[in-house]
Amino acid sequence: MHIGVFSDSYLPYTSGVVRSVVTFSRELRNLGHQVTIFAPDYGNYQPEKDIYRFRSLRAPTFKEFALAIPVAPGLPRNLRRLGVDLIHVHSPFLLGRLGARMARKLGLPLVATYHTLYEEYIHYFPLAPSLLGRIVRNYTISFCNRCQLVIVPTHNIAHYLQENGLRVPVVSIPTGIDLERFQSIDPTWLRRHLELPEETIILLHVGRLGQEKNITFVLRAFARVHQEVPATHLVLVGSGPLQEELKHQSRDLGIGGAVTFAGSFPFEQMPAVYTGADMFIFASLTETQGLVIGEAKAAGLPVVAVKARGVQEMVDDGRDGFLTPLDLEVFTGRVRELVLNPHLRAELGRQGRLNAVSLTAATMARRLAGQYQKLLR
Repeated sequence: MHIGVFSDSYLPYTSGVVRSVVTFSRELRNLGHQVTIFAPDYGNYQPEKDIYRFRSLRAPTFKEFALAIPVAPGLPRNLRRLGVDLIHVHSPFLLGRLGARMARKLGLPLVATYHTLYEEYIHYFPLAPSLLGRIVRNYTISFCNRCQLVIVPTHNIAHYLQENGLRVPVVSIPTGIDLERFQSIDPTWLRRHLELPEETIILLHVGRLGQEKNITFVLRAFARVHQEVPATHLVLVGSGPLQEELKHQSRDLGIGGAVTFAGSFPFEQMPAVYTGADMFIFASLTETQGLVIGEAKAAGLPVVAVKARGVQEMVDDGRDGFLTPLDLEVFTGRVRELVLNPHLRAELGRQGRLNAVSLTAATMARRLAGQYQKLLR
């Protein structure tokens, strides 16, 4: 098969969507399929095999993100020349819409992955948020209903879409994890890189520093734990528009010196980042999967997360971590329990590593390829 992938975000930008596109593309190629990616240009254009870049503009509210200009008069001819059999879009906007038009024009099957609860991001557009939320949800559902198949990362999101009007077939296929990346990793690298004492208990959070990730909740919980256990240290990996505000909040909570805003790491270094921590904490309410939780488990970290939509399928409560309500006391209590009990951390982390085996990237890609082949038949 030859799959044309249209995505509004791609390398060098990093996100869960990009990680999904990169992982599935690599594994599909390993299975012998062709994948051609259509993505924005981030200003560092170099000819790349099987990747077509579109001229782009930087997003006004987040300069790291590029908005592709979806204009390509010769694209139908190029798709025919390439012999693309099926189009898979990873956004209902810009390049996703362009991919959908190409599928209709060429009579090709159209698959969409629903990665993002877009209505949870309307705080970036503060005018009439309630109305805008409904408009965005209705638009994304309508877009999905024009596809032959919708892929979601968790069953919970499939139910959510169906409850809101999705009528086409929907299949849950999570983004897989390359477990080999987490083998033979130096567990001391992160402490040495951040110059933290060996006895430090590192609590790790990985994610965009934006309102939708609920990091203020994490900071408040950590402040309570740190007051009781001064050897704890919170490492926030990622960047985003709330970075300076979150730094101010850390200082106001009296934990400025116990929180490291580590920024973003290259993809190749992330296994060492995870492996160097002692536990993973997460409070986002907007995830469709929570891939970072799967990666934390692959590194042997126990997880404490707020029970929300996609996240609840990534944690086996009581076995490889804890799921809590959005309650500061309960969340803090679970974090404290793991901080104070290294044997429990080790046991939950061991089980998490075992459970992560069910999420291998190769297995997920074979499932996706099987869905493609059904459509083509």
